[in-house]
Amino acid sequence: MNLRHAAAAAGLAALVAFPLAVSAPWAVNIGLFTLMYAALASAWNLVGGYAGYPSLGHAAFFGIGAYAEAIWWTHRSAGSGYGPFWTLPLVGLVTAAVAVPVAWIAMRTRTDVFAIVTITFLFVVQTLAFNLRGLTGGAQGLAMPIAPFAPGTFERPFYYAMLTLFVAALACSYGVLRSRLGLALVAVRADEDKARGVGVPVTAAKLTAFAVSVAVTAMAGGVWAYYLSFIYPQFAVDPLLSIGMVLMVFLGGRGTLWGPVLGAFVVAPGQQYLAYRFGASQLYLIAYAALFVVVMLVMPRGALPTWRDRRRRAAGAGARA
Repeated sequence: MNLRHAAAAAGLAALVAFPLAVSAPWAVNIGLFTLMYAALASAWNLVGGYAGYPSLGHAAFFGIGAYAEAIWWTHRSAGSGYGPFWTLPLVGLVTAAVAVPVAWIAMRTRTDVFAIVTITFLFVVQTLAFNLRGLTGGAQGLAMPIAPFAPGTFERPFYYAMLTLFVAALACSYGVLRSRLGLALVAVRADEDKARGVGVPVTAAKLTAFAVSVAVTAMAGGVWAYYLSFIYPQFAVDPLLSIGMVLMVFLGGRGTLWGPVLGAFVVAPGQQYLAYRFGASQLYLIAYAALFVVVMLVMPRGALPTWRDRRRRAAGAGARA
């Protein structure tokens, strides 16, 4: 086992031990949402980072996953409380199946136009969530069964569910990076027309990456819905969620394995702290804007690529000296 694998194992062990060592519910809640954003950012990176297609509509699939989970369990008993977790893979598969035709149409465009198409889809889904009252409850919201977990450790099962999704998203990213699919996506990002000309299965690669990304995003939405037990359209399909994913990936470094994780572990705890500290004032949006400006001006490629470039330059200067 090399140093990187040892560090990853130590980090995973720390995340597993966190809710056991920290008893404060608010701290576990922050950890839960941090893991959620880390999973979402890693999933978004498959499309926006590796393939170079900056989706601004991923919150739509988060909301579809949340509503799919809630609709299925609205009139069912959660039993011991773990039943809704077992339906998450089905939620991911169904959402991915819905997403593939959308992706097939949207990915016929490029970059800026693709971003506009995806955010338009987000608002379409949000509007449907408001207006399909018989299915979603509309503006009055939709309730799920409240999990029958002990109050003192209520957050713990949801934390471990998010941790599982985070590990799954990271494993998918790692596998893609070291596969033919990853090479195809990098070729698409570099020059899609040239990649298609030399025989790269461009369409299949893009749709596969999009489907995997959306499946993880939808499952995170399902855990979120069950955790809150009551969901509203403006929160389940929230454009700010997509902006958060994008910011975290850009901060850490697009197209890297650990960049989205770094971005999430920097931004998400700060966002949650500001929410606890200042309530519903949404002052964290000012921090979002300021951070995004700083990243674009100082580290346009993200923290990890910038640090690696500086380390290489320093090593080169040392070798010449």
